[in-house]
Amino acid sequence: MKAATVAQLKKELQFRDTEELLELCLRLSKFKKENKELLTYLLFEAHNEEGYIQTVQEELDEMFSEINTNSYFYIKKSVRKILRTLRKYIRYSGKKETEVELLLYFCQKLQDFEPSIYRNTTLVNLYERQIASIQKKITLLHEDLQHDYSVLLEELT
Repeated sequence: MKAATVAQLKKELQFRDTEELLELCLRLSKFKKENKELLTYLLFEAHNEEGYIQTVQEELDEMFSEINTNSYFYIKKSVRKILRTLRKYIRYSGKKETEVELLLYFCQKLQDFEPSIYRNTTLVNLYERQIASIQKKITLLHEDLQHDYSVLLEELT
């Protein structure tokens, strides 16, 4: 089965009544965990972006505390998993400010991590890629926010 385009789906959804849209959303949420998470964000978190950022940061803290530090192999796997999860949460929000703020927090956690990431080339490269990504994203923000986030970014470099 070939999936319809977003435009086709939008046109079709315009002709559905409220009850039918409700059923479609609930059915969609049963198939994938990400669909349910996105729906949760849209219904409960989207109106309070600061609270959402705080919740994600707390989850990041917990994930960093659970990293197996016996070898850099396990640390790399865990950090990549954390970054994948973080990118998923950033996609839910879709706001550039949220993305920059969460990536800055991730880099700060990575920099403060023990044992130091600077003893492993892969982790250093991952960290530097995130810093470069943040620099690009900061240029897309409002001037006041650019300054605020640039100051935070300077502390990390």
